[in-house]
Amino acid sequence: MPPKVAINKKKLMCGIVGYIGHRDAYPIIIKGLQRLEYRGYDSAGIALFDGENTHLSKTKGKVEDLKNKSESSIPTLGKLGLGHTRWATHGVPNDVNSHPHYSNSGDLVIIHNGIIENYDAIKQALIKRGYTFESDTDTEVLVNLIEEVKNKEGVKLGKAVQIALNQVVGAYAIAVFDQTKPDEIVVAKLGSPLAIGIGENEYFIASDASPFIEYTNNAVYLEDEEMAIVRIGKEIKLRKIKDDAIAYPNILELQLNLEEIEKGGYDHFMLKEIYEQPRAILDTYRGRLLADKGIIKMAGIDQNLEKFLNANRIIIVACGTSWHAGLVAEYIFEDLARIPVEVEYASEFRYRNPVITEKDVLIAISQSGETADTLAAIKLAKEKGAFVFGVCNVVGSSIARETHAGAYTHAGPEIGVASTKAFTTQITVLTLIALKLAYEKGTLSQSKYHEFLAELEGIPAKVEKTLLSNPVVEEISHIYKDSSNCLYLGRGYNFPVALEGALKLKEISYIHAEGYPAAEMKHGPIALIDEQMPVIVIATKKGHYEKVVSNIQEIKSRKGKIIAIVTEGDQSVKELADHVIEVPETSESLSPLLTTIPLQLLSYHIAVMRGCNVDQPRNLAKSVTVE
Repeated sequence: MPPKVAINKKKLMCGIVGYIGHRDAYPIIIKGLQRLEYRGYDSAGIALFDGENTHLSKTKGKVEDLKNKSESSIPTLGKLGLGHTRWATHGVPNDVNSHPHYSNSGDLVIIHNGIIENYDAIKQALIKRGYTFESDTDTEVLVNLIEEVKNKEGVKLGKAVQIALNQVVGAYAIAVFDQTKPDEIVVAKLGSPLAIGIGENEYFIASDASPFIEYTNNAVYLEDEEMAIVRIGKEIKLRKIKDDAIAYPNILELQLNLEEIEKGGYDHFMLKEIYEQPRAILDTYRGRLLADKGIIKMAGIDQNLEKFLNANRIIIVACGTSWHAGLVAEYIFEDLARIPVEVEYASEFRYRNPVITEKDVLIAISQSGETADTLAAIKLAKEKGAFVFGVCNVVGSSIARETHAGAYTHAGPEIGVASTKAFTTQITVLTLIALKLAYEKGTLSQSKYHEFLAELEGIPAKVEKTLLSNPVVEEISHIYKDSSNCLYLGRGYNFPVALEGALKLKEISYIHAEGYPAAEMKHGPIALIDEQMPVIVIATKKGHYEKVVSNIQEIKSRKGKIIAIVTEGDQSVKELADHVIEVPETSESLSPLLTTIPLQLLSYHIAVMRGCNVDQPRNLAKSVTVE
C-alpha cells in the first residue's frame, strides 16, 4: 500500500489539466479547469486529439466562456487532451495569447504555468532560424524551442523537452504532446506544482489533485527539476532534467474530501471560508494546545527551541494578507515573549542587502507555500546562516520543503482569492509559538500563561458568535456600497487588522481604502474626512480604548460616518458611532481573531452588492509565483 498523506489544494497562478487514457478527455478537462480557476481566469483553452487531428479552442475570459465556445466550434471527442486557465504574465489576456500553444509545424501542443525569463533571447534566435510567432507569450517560444531541438538533434519528444529546459531560465510546470505520437504526454516542473494522477490504464495531469480526485486517489507530485513521460499501458518514466539521472516516483495515497472543494450550499467560496473559520482555528490548534495540562506541543518548535530562545531577533517575511498576520505576530512576540521582531515585505527584503546572521530566526508566512518572493527571501536567509521556519497551509509545498522547520496551519483548501481563514489560522499558529516561547523564557507568569491558553481555546466559539453579526453587517454594507473611499483605523494589535480590512475591500469591491494607525489620522488623512467618507474604527475595550474614543470624536466633529467594531456591551462608542458591530470580549492579543471577522463580511457584502466577482476579483490570482 502506498503511504497515506493528507493533502490540501495548492494555490498559484495558472492552472493546467491533462488526460490520456480510455475516457473522453473533454469533460474531465473542463471540470478540472473549473476547479482550478481560482489560480487565474484571464483566459482559458483546450486542445483535444481525436485519433487523427488536434482540435483547439481558446478564449479570453473564464472557463465557462471556453466551454460555450468549445461546444459550438470544435468536436469535443478524443481520449487525449490538455487544458489551461491563465493568469497573464507575458502578453495581454486575449484569445491569441491563451494556452494551449502549437509549435510552428502544428505537431507539438503545450500548456505552461510559470514564466520563462530569458524567452526574448530565445525568441530572437528562433526568428533567425525561420520561426514565426502568433502570440506574445513566453510559452509559444518554449514549444518552438522544443521543436527546434527535436528536429535538430533527431531525438524523441522527452529528450527534446529535457534539452530545451536546460536552456531556459525561470519557473515552469508544463505538459506537452506530439500529435504524430499521441500515446504519451511529457510533463516537467520547476517552481510550479504538478501532480500526476495514476488510474487504470490512464493518467491525469494537473496543478493539484482536485481535477482527478473522483477518478483515482493515487498521485505522484513531481519534485523541482524533474520530468516525467506518461504512456498508456506503461509505468511513469521519471528523470532529473539537469543530469538525466533516473528518479523513482513516490506514489502517494491522497486524502481529499471532495466536499471541501465545492461550495457546500454557499453562494461563494469566500463566504464559505469566512464561516469555516471557527473550525479552521480549532483544527489549527487541535493536538497542539492542551489547555487543561498547560502544554503547547509543536514539533517544529520543540526540536529547535534553542534556536528561538537564543535568537537575537526574529525576522518575519511575507506578502499581502500573510504580511498583515506577520504584523500581528510582531505585537504578540514582543509583548509576550520579549523577543525583538522585524516584519518585512518579502518582495523588498532581498533587494536592500539586509543584515542577517546565524543568530537570527526568519519566519516565512505563506498560505500557498509557493509565493516566489517569500521563497527568494528564504533562500537568502539560509545563505546567511539564519534558521528559517515556515508557516504555510499547503502540505508538501515549496516553502515547506525549503525551510529548516515549520508549522502547517491546517486551514483546509482556500479557494477564494481574497484570503480569510488563512489570516486567522496564521495568527493562531503564530500565537501558539509566541506563547510557547514566553513560557520557556519565563516572560509570562504561570497564571497569565494558563489564562491565555484557556482564552485561545475559547476563540472558535467566540468567532462563531461574531459571525452572528452578519445581518447587521449586511445592512451597513447596503448603506455604504457606493462609497468611493474608506478609511480603516486601529491601534496596537488591531492596527494590522485595519490594514487587512482595507485590503479586503480593495481586493474584491474595487473601492479605494486605506488602513492607518488611529493616532496617525490627524497627521494627514483627517484632511480626507467629510460626510461622504465612511471610517471603520476598531474600538474594542482592551488596549488603547480611551485614545481610540478620542479619535472617533475627532472624526465625528468633521462629519465623518463612523462604523465601529466594539466589545459587547460598549456604551461610550455606541453614543458616538453611526453604526456598531459587536464582538465578544477577549484579551487584547487575541482580539484580531474576532475583529477581522466583521471586516471580512463587510467587504464580502459590499462586493456582492456592487456586482463584483467575489471569488475571482479582477487582475488577481491566489498566489503570486512570479516576481
